[in-house]
Amino acid sequence: MKKNKPVFHDLGFSDEQSAALVLKSELHSKIMQIIEDKKISQKELIKTLKVPQPRISELINGKISSLSIEKLVTYLQSLGISTSVHFKNKAS
Repeated sequence: MKKNKPVFHDLGFSDEQSAALVLKSELHSKIMQIIEDKKISQKELIKTLKVPQPRISELINGKISSLSIEKLVTYLQSLGISTSVHFKNKAS
């Protein structure tokens, strides 16, 4: 039985693009969870993440297309969260 492909694949993205978008979405989701759990204000985020308000707005509004995986990992690090990557073979 084949695993369901990510929604990004259904939207016309290649397998490689879909995988990157899924990772970006998961990183963004974790960042947003931390922001909500800790009730971090936008002003606090500007100081913590050391980015201007327009970047905070993009982050809050989920504009992940303007955010790199590297930037999202950096944001998590600034919020006190370490990241790791796990690899697995594709299901056949």
